[in-house]
Amino acid sequence: MLRTRVLGQSERQPGQPVLKASLDLAARLPRLVLEARRVSASVHGIHGRRRSGPGETFWQYRPLVTGESASRIDWRRSARDGHLFVREREWEASHAIWLWIDRSASMGFSSSLAQSSKVDRALIAGFALAEALVEGGERVGHLGLTRPMASRRIVEMLAQAILADRRNGEADLPPDEPLPRLADAILITDGLTPAAGLAKRIATLASSGARGHILLIADPIEETFPFSGQAELFDLEDGLTLRVGDAGKWGEDYRERLQAHRDAIREACRHAGWTLTLHRTDRPASEGVLRIASLIAASRGGPAG
Repeated sequence: MLRTRVLGQSERQPGQPVLKASLDLAARLPRLVLEARRVSASVHGIHGRRRSGPGETFWQYRPLVTGESASRIDWRRSARDGHLFVREREWEASHAIWLWIDRSASMGFSSSLAQSSKVDRALIAGFALAEALVEGGERVGHLGLTRPMASRRIVEMLAQAILADRRNGEADLPPDEPLPRLADAILITDGLTPAAGLAKRIATLASSGARGHILLIADPIEETFPFSGQAELFDLEDGLTLRVGDAGKWGEDYRERLQAHRDAIREACRHAGWTLTLHRTDRPASEGVLRIASLIAASRGGPAG
């Protein structure tokens, strides 16, 4: 998919220096993490399955019950009050929620109409959802980067894993492996990759019965293409350039092809039983997060938002 600038309006040209700065996460991550926490605080309605049982995550202390083995006693905690306490761990089923956040070159785009670049919005949404889901009792992992975790430091752990990732940062599709049957996936992407390839990847992820949600991130310029006259188009993925003599006429064809592209992705989601949510970067991040959170809550049988 091509990005554009009208000749003479250089502020709309992404350019490699701007793109490189946009994709340099190290300096921006602290701000993105703070914004994600602010957004996650507005999310309600995700009800988890917190209960004791076999697992690795500490849940709570409780008094020792007569007949239980002494090996279960937490002696350090018991010594504080003079009563015997057991350290209970949280039950963990095979169910988990897997995030995948697109950080390919096209995600670095940001027009003058947007509140942020697409990659920043995707990271904020992903981090916010991860924190809200963990607070609701779920385990969250990032496909290809981390295992599912229920840590209260989930945002920092995801941020560190993404920052250290040198292998999959340019991938515009998630890993090509089936998800466990009881898993959920949340793919956050601009979807600007051939629809057939994305549809095939959705089918693979869902092949064992996993449910999924796609949050499609779009810049308002990509949606409306509000140009006329001569224009120069830049492909951020391949570095190609295309000069257009009549941007207005070209824009009509572009919008039709974009709609067909979206329809193909929507059909792939429908076939897999997944959902598709469009989110524009000129809108608050909380809107996309709340939509995905409500869909997950509904799939758990809880309130839909």
